[in-house]
Amino acid sequence: MSNTDEHAERFTHLRPLLFTIAYEILGSATESDDVLQDSYLRWANVDLASVRDTKSYLAQLVTRQALNALRAGARRREDYVGPWLPEPLLLEERDGAADVVLAESVSMGMLVLLETLTPDERAVFVLREVFGFDYDDIATAVGKTVVAVRQMAHRAREHVQARRTRFGPVDSERTAELTAQFMTAATTGDLDGLLSMLAPNAAWTTDSGGKVSAVSLRTEGAQAVAALLARFFRMLGRAPGVRIDPVTYNHAPALAISYRDRLEATIVLEFADGKIANLYCTRNPDKLTAIMVPRSVTR
Repeated sequence: MSNTDEHAERFTHLRPLLFTIAYEILGSATESDDVLQDSYLRWANVDLASVRDTKSYLAQLVTRQALNALRAGARRREDYVGPWLPEPLLLEERDGAADVVLAESVSMGMLVLLETLTPDERAVFVLREVFGFDYDDIATAVGKTVVAVRQMAHRAREHVQARRTRFGPVDSERTAELTAQFMTAATTGDLDGLLSMLAPNAAWTTDSGGKVSAVSLRTEGAQAVAALLARFFRMLGRAPGVRIDPVTYNHAPALAISYRDRLEATIVLEFADGKIANLYCTRNPDKLTAIMVPRSVTR
């Protein structure tokens, strides 16, 4: 086997893991694809004889490139119009949610929470808490001392644990049942039905990027969210050519809203203790372009 073939084989074998690392650091599948492409170009020039552990080496390489991309895009995030949400992720059918740690780590709620960490803290948390890399490898990846990395890991862990939504795996049958129940209540304008499904502090968040209209960028409280949902779905029901399909994004029940076969929005439902805690609506067309491509995540 030539060196070129061996480089490609090793990288391809680990690609799902590398994509997952990049996506959890960046919250963007599109940017993660770019990071992996750039990382492969760098990997192709590495002397394989100098690589003792391919998984560790590539994870460090991808982490560094993802951090570079995250820092480069920091100004764009600061100037972003309205709330910023991660790109929804369509997962391969084989990617079940049996791995609770992995499923939670790619959930919309967790990715939104990770946005509140510094880039280095985010990378350290992902590499340590999700993928279990040792502190030496993480220190090399982020360019910090082991002592500094341990401190960052502790701070990030406490920050996440204090704010995380209580997560629990939802089997496919229960997911379908909850989504159907929500759809029925929303499309019929059943306010009592919606209120019965919403947590008292339920919140609706729309990411439009200022590029398209949004029924609301941010609404909080069960009463207000229920009224918004009833109004929104009543408006959709009056528009010919609109289709609403139940789907699964980021291991969570979701809806895909299309107009004349063009995807216009996605809504990901986040459940906590059997109630809807958050509804994440993505309207920014730039974040919907790659969503039809199934991805594979692993750790």
